[in-house]
Order: sequence, then structure tokens, then C-alpha cells
Amino acid sequence: MPEQISKHPEVTLQVLQGAGGRCGPGVPKNILTQCPSERFCSFPSGEICVYGVQQIPQMTQISSEELARVVCPGGRASGNEPASASWADIGPLGVSLALGIVIGAVSRRSRKRRKM
Repeated sequence: MPEQISKHPEVTLQVLQGAGGRCGPGVPKNILTQCPSERFCSFPSGEICVYGVQQIPQMTQISSEELARVVCPGGRASGNEPASASWADIGPLGVSLALGIVIGAVSRRSRKRRKM
């Protein structure tokens, strides 16, 4: 039976309850025994456990690491990390900086000559 992630788990639970699901504490769990009672719904066809984004680490069917590989591909585990620059990105920046320094030096030298 599935575990579901919802940005608004309370609304999802209300919808499931409105669709005939028996939800909340006191509803017997046959398969999703680790699901918190307040996140649990049972239907004749199966069970659902609804987690909010903050409860993702409590999920038992999928780990945070598995989810991170899909949500943050390329090895970044969270969106809070600064983007790393590769050498391919740094090369053109270095060339631009060097060109700016050379142009500035030439411009300064030509101004000095004009004043004399």
C-alpha cells in the first residue's frame, strides 16, 4: 500500500475521507502499521498513509536519500547549497578578468601620454 507526500496533507486526508475512506486514530492498520494514526486512511481496496513535506524522513517505503536523487539530481542534497562552478565556467571568467586588466592598463597608459 502506498505512502503519499502532499504539501497539504490535511486537505488530502479530508478528500480521502470524503471519498469514503476511514481515516485517523482508531482505524485498524493491516499493512501500513508504521503509519502515524493521524495520517492513515483505510479503504476496502487498500490503505494510504499521507505525509507532509516535513514528515518525509518518517516515511518507511522511500528514504530521504532516494527522494533527493530525483529531486536534486547531480548529487546536490538540498537546495540550500551554493552552486559549484566547474573549471569550464571559471576559464572564461578568468580570461575576461585578465582582458579587463590589460585594457584598463593600456587605457591608463595612453591617457598619461596624452597629458604630456
